Amino acid sequence: MSSKRSCSASGNRHFYWLSAIIAATADPTGTLHNQHMKTLTVDLGDRSYPIHIGQQLLDTSDLLTRHIHSKQVMVVSNDTVAPLYLDKVMQGLSGFDVASVILPDGEQFKTLDTLNSIFTALLEARYNRDCTLVALGGGVVGDISGFAAASYQRGVAFLQIPTTLLAQVDSSVGGKTGVNHALGKNMIGAFHQPGCVVIDTDTLDTLDDRQLSAGLAEVIKYGLIRDAGFFDWLEANMAALMARDKQALAYAIERSCAIKAEIVAADERESGQRALLNLGHTFGHAIETGTGYGNWLHGEAVATGMLMAADLSARHGWVDSDTVQRTEQLLLQAKLPTTAPGEMDESRFMELMAIDKKVIDGSLRLVLLKALGDAMVTGDFKAELLGETLRSAA
Repeated sequence: MSSKRSCSASGNRHFYWLSAIIAATADPTGTLHNQHMKTLTVDLGDRSYPIHIGQQLLDTSDLLTRHIHSKQVMVVSNDTVAPLYLDKVMQGLSGFDVASVILPDGEQFKTLDTLNSIFTALLEARYNRDCTLVALGGGVVGDISGFAAASYQRGVAFLQIPTTLLAQVDSSVGGKTGVNHALGKNMIGAFHQPGCVVIDTDTLDTLDDRQLSAGLAEVIKYGLIRDAGFFDWLEANMAALMARDKQALAYAIERSCAIKAEIVAADERESGQRALLNLGHTFGHAIETGTGYGNWLHGEAVATGMLMAADLSARHGWVDSDTVQRTEQLLLQAKLPTTAPGEMDESRFMELMAIDKKVIDGSLRLVLLKALGDAMVTGDFKAELLGETLRSAA
């Protein structure tokens, strides 16, 4: 990783990997087409899996089929993504006993009831424990599909085809699956790693601007927690990302996935450093729950939460005010919110944050910054300073 990190502030050299891609050649069967592709690996021993990143990958069915080991395949999508990409995926799986289930689109549908609709589809199709689920969509589809796969007949295989930037850089990688509860986000779930992740960057062409910005929040997170040079690059290239420059987006996705893969490989079940990936999430999840799921996108809530974390870190003297200002300006460039909604006062934040998964023995822990590119999980913060941050966020 050090060689990648060392070139992270070197302008166009950020696209260094484009000269080291796999160039697949079209064959008569149409299994592979001319394309640029980068493959990373999440190293988990015998459960390791590849992350393929490139254009036109939905045309490369072999990327999926090599990881399917029985005839039964269920594609899970939603009513926004399915009309765009489901036919292409189904055609690539035409040699299998393939069916689909289409979910309603939105965070408000990330529930046990929606999860049950997947189980119903699997049972009605009489799929057995050798079946494979394929998640085609954003983070909600991936999280629910993964939880269904973790639970159905005590665990079946699943593959990820993320179609939003947020899912591509974050939720599709790492094996966290689950659904929301009315009292807390992602409180019901399981760890269940996918067999592969196929990121076709062309799917971002149909992503709306608000969802693109939401995904950039998670991209910014990686610079804040792990790679100050990448943060510098984001400052220099945010305009290109917002303009959907193909090379800029490809690099941002690759670097984000590389950082997450490294952290997940070191701490799969979040017993230590993986919790760093939750920078801004304790505040952000409180906003999502408090305002009603779907009113704020996950990335929007995380953006505000990251600025709150930076503010609290500065109040403790761990980072300087310049770091807070740079964070705020980068979020604003990405057209992300930087203030909490009016209904989220200090008491409401504290009420909802008390349900966070990082609470241990009644003690709240937060992901805060020691420096730009260096984060920590700590319960050693001053309550009065947390209160100041919460009051200043509105």
